[in-house]
Amino acid sequence: MENRKNYQKELEKIIKGLNGEKKKVFLHSCCAPCSSYCMEYLRQFFSVTVFYYNPNIMQKEEYEKRVKEQKRLIEEYNKSKEADTIQFLEGEYSPSCFLSAVKGLETCKEGGARCFSCFRLRLLETAKQAKENGMDYFTTTLTISPLKNAEKINEIGEEIAKETGIAFLPSDFKKNNGYLRSIALSKQYGLYRQNYCGCDFSKPQKESENEG
Repeated sequence: MENRKNYQKELEKIIKGLNGEKKKVFLHSCCAPCSSYCMEYLRQFFSVTVFYYNPNIMQKEEYEKRVKEQKRLIEEYNKSKEADTIQFLEGEYSPSCFLSAVKGLETCKEGGARCFSCFRLRLLETAKQAKENGMDYFTTTLTISPLKNAEKINEIGEEIAKETGIAFLPSDFKKNNGYLRSIALSKQYGLYRQNYCGCDFSKPQKESENEG
């Protein structure tokens, strides 16, 4: 049986190799709740810039609600003088880009090929912006979710790193109770926790599961 990579261990090795030097990481965030633990963890070792790029959130009202929560959480974190200020950059909101990326995959089951194309879309833009803004690494909060395929997300990140020439920071943020910590932080800050990923294709499946 093939041994799978432990991406959290890979991240810890990189951090250890920094020897206390704070490199700049560009953190793609899917939402405030998922970013809560990721920011708390990464800012101990890196200068963090959060990049909010989620054209998969097809309803504008929903998008605006989520990005507002992201900004609010960062403001709360930045009140602490014990760590570096977290920077924020919002990407272009263009659902048409998402629809183009997943064309022909609309009926795929959640967690399959459509999601992988969505991951690639968001991570590629993250890498491009990270390079343009002089970052040392790019990464994503997506691996904190037990419902997301962390192995596939990391594979896509590594492929994009080769394409773009900027290092990808591997992760499996759900490890070491990261997901549980994100739930606790969400409660602490009263964060809005959405019940579906963002696209209109995933919403019916999630609503059906909730009814079941």
